[in-house]
Amino acid sequence: MTCRGIRGAITVNENNAESIKMASVRLLKEMIENNTIVEDDIVSIFFSVTEDLNAIFPAKAAREMGLNHTPLLCFHEIRVPDGLEKCIRILMHVNSNLSIQDIQHSYLEKAASLRPDIAKQ
Repeated sequence: MTCRGIRGAITVNENNAESIKMASVRLLKEMIENNTIVEDDIVSIFFSVTEDLNAIFPAKAAREMGLNHTPLLCFHEIRVPDGLEKCIRILMHVNSNLSIQDIQHSYLEKAASLRPDIAKQ
């Protein structure tokens, strides 16, 4: 088994706890399901948010999903002029037998513009 990185991103319309939690759960579930991940295979999850999102830590959504033994870390993205706003990004490290080409990354909502080459519309 190899440690692989799985990327994902999603945008929200509002900076409130419910929107951030719902979007984080949606993105995490898609990343987990699309790559057939079980909790024991998750090494760690990094969450980043744009500076306009500060109502709640997105890691709280992971805890509420039951990922209680997984190391989680939240931080801000750097501010880039004309960058995507209200965006949650995830980097999940997993132990997997999938090849790097078979990993399915998830880019949802307006975040699909970050990776149009792999985003499923």
